[in-house]
Amino acid sequence: MQLDHYITDLLYRYECIIIPGLGAFLTQNQSAGIDAATHSFFPPTKRLSFNQQLQTNDGLLANYISVIDKCSYEAGLEKIRTFTKNAKQELHLGNTFPLKNIGSLSLNKQGAIVFEPESSINFLTDSFGLSSFISPEISRIQPKSSTEKPVILFTPEKRVALPFTKYAAIGLLALGLSGFGGMYYFSSQVHTHNIAEKQKASSILENQMQQATFVLDNALPSLVVSVKKPVVNFHVIAGAFREENNALSRIEELKVKGFPARNIGVNKFGLHQVVYSSHLEKNEALTVLRNVKRTENADAWLLVEDLNK
Repeated sequence: MQLDHYITDLLYRYECIIIPGLGAFLTQNQSAGIDAATHSFFPPTKRLSFNQQLQTNDGLLANYISVIDKCSYEAGLEKIRTFTKNAKQELHLGNTFPLKNIGSLSLNKQGAIVFEPESSINFLTDSFGLSSFISPEISRIQPKSSTEKPVILFTPEKRVALPFTKYAAIGLLALGLSGFGGMYYFSSQVHTHNIAEKQKASSILENQMQQATFVLDNALPSLVVSVKKPVVNFHVIAGAFREENNALSRIEELKVKGFPARNIGVNKFGLHQVVYSSHLEKNEALTVLRNVKRTENADAWLLVEDLNK
């Protein structure tokens, strides 16, 4: 029994896919990258890893198998048990256990499972159609240094002034001083006149302002601020129901127990999904999930989905 295609489908949507009794596949978003040595550019991707310590069933894989194969939840668990048994047998025989479009599993000398991911598959849906590429190296041309030309200095030749120019200069100076005196007197008269007129105009303007009435005909429009509703991506699933009445009954039961339960809508399989609670933070959702699985429902699982899309 192979579960490759079930696991592959879920890796596009979820960050943690647990295979009970074997381990868990984990994804983590990784930004676009550049390899300076090879001039290679890589698109954003999901980095895939495997954790052998996470083996407790969270119900996600078994529930997905039961929906796709139209079988019971217990039948889905049995398929997982068969898959896990076959995988462990191959690993203990020293063989590599391949997972199509995911990677391969093997055992190291210490008996721990080693995962080698398939590098050609990108599970980040936002990077669909993007591939890595190599850009040729750009050669930068250094500007040529220009040789500075020497500056040639010219020394002006001194000339001896003729005697008659000295008297002409004295005459021009006298004319200039007399003109400056007349101009100063005229400027003083203009300045005095301007001050008087300015005071007169200020008095008239002040009287007019006191008598004026200001009317604002066009009021500014009211400011409307739209606050974006916070996105809750992490939902602790209590169950999925074909009949809406059954979903509503389950919600009422959970509310009596103190859970903020609600119906988050119909999934692509036509089932009404009921949640114990929805959360902004992943760690908070995982804490609630662990408590629910321990005290309330061992088959509860975590849905990672933006319901506003």
